[in-house]
Amino acid sequence: MKKFVSVILVLTLALAVLLTGCGGQQATNSNEEGTPSENSGGGEKFKVGILAPAVTHGWVAAVAYHAEARAKELSDQIDYKIQTSSNAEEMTAQLDDLMTWGAQAIVAFPQWEGMEEPIKKALDAGIKVVNFDIVIDVDGVYRVSGDNEGMGIEGAKYIADKIGKEGTVVVLEVPTSGSVSELRKKGFMETAAQIAPDWNILTYATKFTREDGLKDFADILTSNPKIDAVFSMDDETSIGVLQAIREAGRTDIKVITGGGGMQEYFRMMPENEDIWLESALYSPAMVKDAIDLAVKLLKGEDAPEVTIIPTTIVDRTNYKDFLDPNSPY
Repeated sequence: MKKFVSVILVLTLALAVLLTGCGGQQATNSNEEGTPSENSGGGEKFKVGILAPAVTHGWVAAVAYHAEARAKELSDQIDYKIQTSSNAEEMTAQLDDLMTWGAQAIVAFPQWEGMEEPIKKALDAGIKVVNFDIVIDVDGVYRVSGDNEGMGIEGAKYIADKIGKEGTVVVLEVPTSGSVSELRKKGFMETAAQIAPDWNILTYATKFTREDGLKDFADILTSNPKIDAVFSMDDETSIGVLQAIREAGRTDIKVITGGGGMQEYFRMMPENEDIWLESALYSPAMVKDAIDLAVKLLKGEDAPEVTIIPTTIVDRTNYKDFLDPNSPY
C-alpha cells in the first residue's frame, strides 16, 4: 500500500511540474490567471518585462532608472525583468527571453525601427504590450508618450516670441530617432508656416548627444554667418550647440530650444543672459505611467490605447520650479 501511495505521489508531483512549466504561457493569455508567485496580500503577482536601450544618453539612462524605481514600488503586485539592448536584433532576442520567462505584459522602449514583427509575435501569444516613446506601428499595442508634436508647436511659438516673424532659424532634426524627431519637426514646421512664414529655415541632421551637437553645429556656424535662433529637439544636443556658439565667439544667436528636462541644462539658463535657453519637458519619468498602464491591463481594467502627456516650457523665468537634486537626468 505504501508503495502504491508513493507511486501516486510521484506521478502527482510530475504532473504538477508539467503544469507549472506550461503555466507561464497560459498566464500570458489571460488577465485572470496571474503567475505562481504571490504578493503581500496573498494574491498572485503578474510578470512584467521591460525592454529598454542600453545606456547611451542621459535621458535614456533616466528612463531605465525610473522604470526600475516604479517596478520596485509595485513589487507587491509584479515580478519584473529589465533588459537593455543596443539594436533591434538584441532587443528581439531579449523579447524572446521574456516570453520564455512567462511575461504577461511587456513595456517596450526601442530607439530604433524594426521591432514590429517581434512585437506582433508577442501580441499573438496573448502578451499585453505597452510602447513607450518611439512609436511601434502594430495594431493592439498600447502607447504612452510625451507630446512630441506639441513640443515642436511650443518651440516655434517660443522662438517667434523672442525674435519676431523674420530671421534665420536652424532646425536640428534627428532622423535616427524615428517618430520622435518626425513629430517634433512636424509641429514646429506647421506652426512656423502659420505664425512666421517669412523665417528662413535651414534644416540639418544631428543626434541626441552634446558631442554631436557641438561637432555638427560648429560646421553649421561656419556655413552660416547669421543665425537668429536654433530649434534643437534635445537638451543634450542644445548643450553642445551652446558650446559651439561660445567657442566660435558668435553673438547673433538669441534663442536655443531644447527638449527633455535635463537638470544641467536648467542650471545653465540663468547663466546665459544673452541667449534664451528653453526646454520643452519630456520627462523620462513618464515611463512610470507606461508600467502602471501594463499593470492596469493585466488587472482587466479599461485603458486608452494612446496616452499623450502634455509638455511644459522651462526657461530662466521658471527653471527653479523644476530643479530636482535627486534626478538622475
